Amino acid sequence: MKAVILAGGKGTRMGSLTKETPKPMLEVGKEPILLHQVRLLRKFGIRDIIILVNHLKEPIIEYFKEENKFGVHLDFFVESSPLGTVGGIKEIDYHLQEDFLVLYGDVMINMDLERLISFHQKKNSECTLVLHPNDHPQDSDLVELDNDGRITAFYPKPHAEGHYYPNMVNAGAYILSPGILSFLERGVKADFGRDIFPSICQKVRMYGYNTSEYLKDMGTPERWQEVEDDYQTGKIERSSFEYKQKAIFLDRDGVLNEDKGLITRHEDLILYPFAAEAVKKINQSEFKAIVVTNQPVIARNLCTFEELRTIHNKLDTELGKSRAKLDGLYFCPHHPDRGYPEERKEYKVECLCRKPQPGMLLDAAFDFNIRLDQSFMIGDHERDIQAGINAGCITVGVRTGSGLKNTAFIPDFMFSNVGEAVNFLVSEPYKEVYKTLQARNQKSPSLILIGGKARSGKSTLTSYLKWKLEESKKKVLKIELDNWIVPEDQREGCKNVYDRFQLDTIETDIQRILAGIPKKLNRYLVHPGNRQIELVYEYTGQDVILIEGVVGLSSEVLRELATFKIFTDIETVLHRNRITEYYSWKGKTEEEISRLYSERLEDEYNLIEKERNLADLIIKLPQE
Repeated sequence: MKAVILAGGKGTRMGSLTKETPKPMLEVGKEPILLHQVRLLRKFGIRDIIILVNHLKEPIIEYFKEENKFGVHLDFFVESSPLGTVGGIKEIDYHLQEDFLVLYGDVMINMDLERLISFHQKKNSECTLVLHPNDHPQDSDLVELDNDGRITAFYPKPHAEGHYYPNMVNAGAYILSPGILSFLERGVKADFGRDIFPSICQKVRMYGYNTSEYLKDMGTPERWQEVEDDYQTGKIERSSFEYKQKAIFLDRDGVLNEDKGLITRHEDLILYPFAAEAVKKINQSEFKAIVVTNQPVIARNLCTFEELRTIHNKLDTELGKSRAKLDGLYFCPHHPDRGYPEERKEYKVECLCRKPQPGMLLDAAFDFNIRLDQSFMIGDHERDIQAGINAGCITVGVRTGSGLKNTAFIPDFMFSNVGEAVNFLVSEPYKEVYKTLQARNQKSPSLILIGGKARSGKSTLTSYLKWKLEESKKKVLKIELDNWIVPEDQREGCKNVYDRFQLDTIETDIQRILAGIPKKLNRYLVHPGNRQIELVYEYTGQDVILIEGVVGLSSEVLRELATFKIFTDIETVLHRNRITEYYSWKGKTEEEISRLYSERLEDEYNLIEKERNLADLIIKLPQE
């Protein structure tokens, strides 16, 4: 396959930077962007390249004139006058007898071209556009696709008021068949995105290849600097699907937007105030932001595919207002229950995509080359957590929406909302704690005690350490002391926190577990609506044992066994706020929470506070 690089533009928005240097010759990592493109083409076996030049052509030709210097064959075509993105290609049509790749010379690009070419061939496409969502869809030319990836419409900016469009933008890379050349006029200045593609999308087989790989035009000095920064941090290199990617999967209703039951109208989709910022933080990280949502409104015939598309277009638009974007959105239209007169029978089926099945996550993993065991599933419902478990992801619950109030599946992490969850997962505030443990704990097995007041971050810290330890190939046994708490309706005679936790029993049981004797327990019901399940703690030679709970440092017996002891601290105001939020989620009134806080201040919080001096390390819950 040949490649054509369009390198004749003036780059007027770059100001003095392109006064004597053509924009494709601006350097990224001390090398011209055009050289980065040539190397990418060579890497994927594309060695026959034509570069179209016009404005400031001499520096380009001079740099690349030495034959075979770069391991490719380069030809130059000098446009007699600026011909836009179209005219120059028409002038060299006699060179383009087979499908060819087109790149814009001012776009920094790092993507798996083999996957793009395979997609083009599999679809038997005559014209394939590389597309991607961006963080400013409101001022971008947008493209719409059908469920097969075929392009059905173009929406140039400015967009019509009151309409919602998909966040899918022409990225400036195409594979074209020679047949497309018949739609181009010789000697006429024109633009593919503005003049050609919209007029022929109903006449030819035109498909969109959606990718979240690195394609960024350097149209302004600020964007050029962003590209340079991304190059220096290695983000450009890591973005190619040639490398395994990571994702944060997001449920829709109850996580990103208010849970209003079955949403059948775009008017009913209302984002939580923290949702867009959360997605934006994902965009700024190494993770992909991907929504996976069950939409039985289709099977139940409450909503058409077109109406659902408008709902999701609104989601794109609302996120875009805050410069946030989704890399992908997958939905399941099925529902297994049958027998309703209005139902659509073809979608009333058992499927592999409806959560708790992992099908949508597996599809995304294939499309984006995602490593699932290093990815997260954030949800508010049991089926979200099950789907994450079934896909092999780390699971994260939130207390918005359904709030995981009726579940037997406990996630690895639990946060108040998606904003708090994403902030933690992206920033990893306990990274230094993990490094400290790695530096100071060489003993195997290591027994790490984690104590501190209720709602001070012990569970989150423990889950984080388990995540990072297992990522480093350590085997971990996590023991949660909450599972020894006396049920609320059986606490008569419990004078303080030590009685409620049955500290004497904990000491005995932990010693027996460490001796290899399994311990069966009923899991503590975090929420009154949770369903009871039995769990077993069994030591089978794990490298690290994490013991976490309010009384984690209270036992001299356990402290003697420990190799490292951590106390989680929290400021008083934040602690009170977290207690209030937590017990409100559990269904208690303000009066009940106030009374409980006063009681616990005397018989728990003040007692546990004194144990900070028993720790090897004191850490403070990060401000939210």
